[in-house]
Amino acid sequence: MFLSDRLAARLAARNIHYGWVVVAATFLTSITAAGAVGAPGVLMIPLQKEFGWTASEISTALAIRLVLFGLMGPFAAALINRFGVRRMALTSLSIIGGGMILSLGMSNLWELVLLWGVVVGLGTGMTALVLGATIATRWFTARRGLVIGLLTASSATGQLVFIPMTAWLAEEIGWRTALSVICAMLAVAATGVLLLMRDRPGDVGLRAYGEAPGAPDPAPPPPAGSVAFAAIDTLRMAAKTKVFWVLFATFFVCGASTNGLIQTHLVPMCVDFGMPAVKAAGMLAVIGIFDFIGTVASGWLSDRYDNRWLLFWYYGLRGLSLLYLPFSDFTFYGLSLFAVFYGLDWVATVPPTVKLTAERFGREKANLVFGWVFAGHQLGAACAAFGGGFSRTYLESYMPAFYVAGVLCLFAALMCPTMGRKAQPVAA
Repeated sequence: MFLSDRLAARLAARNIHYGWVVVAATFLTSITAAGAVGAPGVLMIPLQKEFGWTASEISTALAIRLVLFGLMGPFAAALINRFGVRRMALTSLSIIGGGMILSLGMSNLWELVLLWGVVVGLGTGMTALVLGATIATRWFTARRGLVIGLLTASSATGQLVFIPMTAWLAEEIGWRTALSVICAMLAVAATGVLLLMRDRPGDVGLRAYGEAPGAPDPAPPPPAGSVAFAAIDTLRMAAKTKVFWVLFATFFVCGASTNGLIQTHLVPMCVDFGMPAVKAAGMLAVIGIFDFIGTVASGWLSDRYDNRWLLFWYYGLRGLSLLYLPFSDFTFYGLSLFAVFYGLDWVATVPPTVKLTAERFGREKANLVFGWVFAGHQLGAACAAFGGGFSRTYLESYMPAFYVAGVLCLFAALMCPTMGRKAQPVAA
């Protein structure tokens, strides 16, 4: 008998559903993956000092990582459906850890591009945001919105835990030590997945949380056809609709104004204005704290209000916060105000976007369609990661990139209401 089977039986005797253990294992996986994704942003300056690489060259590797992270999204959903959550989570953590360990000995730019760009990009993309959506759908009928909000916000928690710690270790001891700590946490997360993660409630003799007690539902057969065919066929279907392209374009802007810009370039930009790297990383931690609050609240709001108008306000307020940033004078007070206001909106766009995707394309296709929408998110992140480095290297300032991101958010806000309400079924 597996450890998970024994633990599930003991928890059931105390009226605790094993799904919450699976959520905890998924949360740990997500925050460590977020640490691996976010760490390069605070290691740019140590790499520049040691190897003489420019911000533009390092940003190229980070842009490749973000592109692959996004393009793997729809295929990640198909892979999870085919091979199971547990197996894919372990594979993802192993690839990320392998890339990080090998990068400890890198000395050439092509090694940075290969390891931090290609390997880490593929590894993180094998689960992406679809992992949390799959867990919430399979294990929970009641409290599903809460679970989606918690698992979506785990990326913010990853920033809170890892980025300030990474910045401090890199400054006090060295960037290799900081990276080694992340590798150790990836190993801990992989151990947790191996021991505790199961694919479905039926694997431990349960039904989904919130369903009436009874015999567990049998696992469905693996989907027919290849993984690539399932993903491409879904794209072909979704691309015929206006809603898909509005969601894709707005999520492109979301990625450009979060992962690609703030997560990658906020710390080195603050250093340009005289703020120590550790204190600047602390601003990312503040963003992470308020993002956790904002994302969970967004999940609650998305169950009660029109998601199109929620997105309108989220993108509009984010755009205003980015346009305010250059006027903060990069004082501790000014940046703290930005971190709180911007942090509440960091990934608050995810719950409404997921709900609109499921509403317009149906429950069965939702994770695959969202995978393609998420690909747009990461393409935007990659453009901003490269564009920010290009702006710093050739225009000698990050400011143009932040102005462009702010204006794009305002355009995205105006696009959201054009999706129109969902057509109501006509009574027979």
